[in-house]
Amino acid sequence: MKIRNRKWLYLIVLSLIWGTSYILIKKGLVGFTPLQLGALRIIISGCLLLIIGYGSLKTIRKKDWKWLALSGFIGSFFPMFLFAFAETEIDSSVTAVLNSLVPLFTLFVGLFAFGISFSRNQFIGVLIGLLGASLLVLFGSSINPDQNYWYTGFVLIATICYACNANIIKSKLQEVSPMGIAVGNFVCILIPGFVLLPFSGALDNEVLDGSFFWSSLGYIVILCVISTCIAKVIFNRLIQISSPIFSVSVTYLIPIVGIFWGIVDGETFSIKQLGASLLILVGVYLVNKKPR
Repeated sequence: MKIRNRKWLYLIVLSLIWGTSYILIKKGLVGFTPLQLGALRIIISGCLLLIIGYGSLKTIRKKDWKWLALSGFIGSFFPMFLFAFAETEIDSSVTAVLNSLVPLFTLFVGLFAFGISFSRNQFIGVLIGLLGASLLVLFGSSINPDQNYWYTGFVLIATICYACNANIIKSKLQEVSPMGIAVGNFVCILIPGFVLLPFSGALDNEVLDGSFFWSSLGYIVILCVISTCIAKVIFNRLIQISSPIFSVSVTYLIPIVGIFWGIVDGETFSIKQLGASLLILVGVYLVNKKPR
């Protein structure tokens, strides 16, 4: 398959996977606290990645480990907790929409920290996509005025983390395989995950005997296998064969999938929000349109 076609295939698959992850987080929070959910995600995902990709660690050079550690914490560790805390107060669909801020931050992080240039088309496309995302949030807040939108700050911090991570992988980890990056990331954050687990209370009898323990754990396992393990490897490969901006354009499509699952779960969605979603897709087109 040509690289161009492969990039779009990866983008669509990732949008479906990560767009579904927000409803899985919401379901996982029924039986666990945000701290417990984050620790479980780190441990389950890390163990699974070590099982299937242990051999890739042998190919990692010593000089790459500092970047893998940094990438692991800002690209996986902190966002896992930030999104979980955010969804205790705002809908999963709103969280998915807010995640579309990533490309905007990726542009500026790439420019100021890594010297990666971008075109006028990309900049305009990101702004249009951001406008569409803002309208989605605005319309959503009018439908759900009881939600605490201060918690969107957690999502904002997570998007900045994702933006930094995309640029680190593109600039510093090009010679590390996608599987090596994913496994190396979680090797670096597994120990903090194991330390946090007992302190979070996830092993307390009250949690283990809870009515929603097994169902919530099932959603978390699905989240770890598909949204973390499989998606991480695909995303790392996508960054390597494209640009950071193209890679994080997946966050423009994630809201569409996230809103769909929100509707299925009983969340409301208006015609105005549909229009804002289409505006996001216009932004995706401009970001990835090649100059004449």
